[in-house]
Amino acid sequence: MLEYYSMNFLAHAYLSFGQEEILIGNFIGDFVKGKNLHTYPAEIQNGILLHREIDQYTDRHPAVKLGQSYLRPFFGHYSTVITDIYFDYFLAKNWGQYSAIPLEMFVKDTYASISKHRQILPPSFLEVFFWMESQNWLVHYQTIEGVHKALSGLARRARFDSKMEQAADHLVKKEEEFQEIFFAFFEDLETFAQTKLQEIQTNDASH
Repeated sequence: MLEYYSMNFLAHAYLSFGQEEILIGNFIGDFVKGKNLHTYPAEIQNGILLHREIDQYTDRHPAVKLGQSYLRPFFGHYSTVITDIYFDYFLAKNWGQYSAIPLEMFVKDTYASISKHRQILPPSFLEVFFWMESQNWLVHYQTIEGVHKALSGLARRARFDSKMEQAADHLVKKEEEFQEIFFAFFEDLETFAQTKLQEIQTNDASH
């Protein structure tokens, strides 16, 4: 089932804006269904809602659709997962443009926050988190080799022949084009996520 989860975890961590419970919800958004949302504390619920808004905005963004249009003839519906990881690659690679906190420190703190809430997290997410932390995906995304390892691991766990192990080669061939797409998209996404989180938290406070 991994192929149906959004895989841009570094972006979701960054777009939690330093709020720990928002971070937790932002990470588990794809793993919490229906009424289970209301079993979590209010701010974790808000993080889950933010995750869903980020994913919907990403799916609709013209720049993202452009990147996926190149990948779709080769990878079909797995193009969504691949662009997620491409975007985390560009975020990690250009991290200094977005945060004054070194990437390694930010990621270490992110893992620690998730581990602190382990008892309430969905088992399906904890399975993914085991691999994420043990292989340090969020740091290794900053290299082509790290992207290749992540995509190859997903290819092994996919239910069908996804060919995702070949996707790093496409990134190398079209890196400049995909980086332009990322920069155009991520600026819009950050503004959207900040505004949407404020809206979600304001609505929650008024109830």
